[in-house]
Amino acid sequence: MQAAGKIVPVVLAGGTGTRLWPLSRNSLPKQFLTLASDKTLYQETLLRVPPGADFHPPVIITNEDFRFFARRQASEIGIEATVILEPARRDSAPALLAATALVQKLYGVDSLILALAADHVVLDPEAFRAAVKVAAEVAAAGRIVTFGITPNAPRTSYGYIRRGAALPEGGNVVDAFVEKPDHATAAQYVADGYLWNSGNFLFPAALMIAEAEHFEPDLARAALHAAAGASDDLGFLRLEPEAFNAAPAKSIDFAVLERTSAAAVVAGDFGWSDIGSWDAMREIKQADADGNVIQGSVALLDSRDSYVRSEGPLVTGIGLDGISVVATEDAVLVMPSDRSQDVKLLVASLKAAKHNAADEHMKMHRPWGTYQTICRGDRFHVKKIVVEPGAKLSLQKHHHRSEHWVVVRGTAEVTVDGKVFAVHENESTYIPLGGVHRLANPGRIPLELIEVQTGSYLGEDDIVRLEDIYNRS
Repeated sequence: MQAAGKIVPVVLAGGTGTRLWPLSRNSLPKQFLTLASDKTLYQETLLRVPPGADFHPPVIITNEDFRFFARRQASEIGIEATVILEPARRDSAPALLAATALVQKLYGVDSLILALAADHVVLDPEAFRAAVKVAAEVAAAGRIVTFGITPNAPRTSYGYIRRGAALPEGGNVVDAFVEKPDHATAAQYVADGYLWNSGNFLFPAALMIAEAEHFEPDLARAALHAAAGASDDLGFLRLEPEAFNAAPAKSIDFAVLERTSAAAVVAGDFGWSDIGSWDAMREIKQADADGNVIQGSVALLDSRDSYVRSEGPLVTGIGLDGISVVATEDAVLVMPSDRSQDVKLLVASLKAAKHNAADEHMKMHRPWGTYQTICRGDRFHVKKIVVEPGAKLSLQKHHHRSEHWVVVRGTAEVTVDGKVFAVHENESTYIPLGGVHRLANPGRIPLELIEVQTGSYLGEDDIVRLEDIYNRS
């Protein structure tokens, strides 16, 4: 038995949830969006476990696409995090085990780890931290502790936990983890005192690795080898790709938690939600007298029990009853609120039809800034590009398109086939098909320009990077 000490938060931030489409898309998923407050869900997660007397600085595990989001958004709230990059998506078990091994290197083999999803909401952080203190005592006694949530309704979208004997440190032994039930079964579970499974847990690092090696030796071996071979990449820790890719894709729940005899649960009532649907988003907001929750530019008449959110255009509704509407600049979702679990099926159909809006936002974020689609046609694509001060794009060329750049703010440093020159506000330049080129912002204000692409193919994969300060392939 070890004494409970300072805890290491490990935040899993690599998900690409589609159930909150059209706001959450693969290019910018919900953990990096401001859905519940003026902070992103990821930032709110970090702020719940601030570095100090109780917590070490956080360790983040995410993938290549989101590495700069993870570091930048942590820095915006004054937190310096260790960011680990997973080479491929293998579900939560390989990622968490690799992160656990690296935590042991950073803070010791007996570290207590608090594993947190980056995209959950906790409305009462103080109550959450109180539950963490209890869980730490239970974990220090040799347990893997899951945070269970006291249900307020018989939900069919959550897994449940049946509690067993009480433990002297607090909490209970887990008698069983139960998969998502039907409504009648969920009602019985609530009546019998079952808890929702929050998917957040606290454990001793050495115990988690030992249990994984027992139940999933091949998976554990691959994850530990990937951690042992991790290398520095621009301040990120990149797991060794070959070893990590050899790990089978499996969740930590199936790999360890549902099989270990060391499972415990600590109950909490801290306003938790995984906001896995638009219906759940409505529940965490304060409704008006008619039961409506509205956000953004919205006007309703004779409507009730509806959720209407706009990120752009004015959205109006008459006679809505139990309807959810979510509008962005390029997509509008309309559905009965009780069908919100079916959004993922809709997104799957959009992907099958190769619709850009299934995965991409009109504004796309890059390490150097952003680009936003203004207009798109069969042989042209017009974008607004913003390059942050001191940033530069890769040295690159295209096989199928040429480009025209018009600077509307700032000064651009342009490289074309070895020639370097400045393009000022209200000036333009031309990049011929196949020309080796680069765009940079040497100034102190954001560089803004309009790019007009023309050619036979305008996909983002028609980029051959020759040099890149962000180490993208």
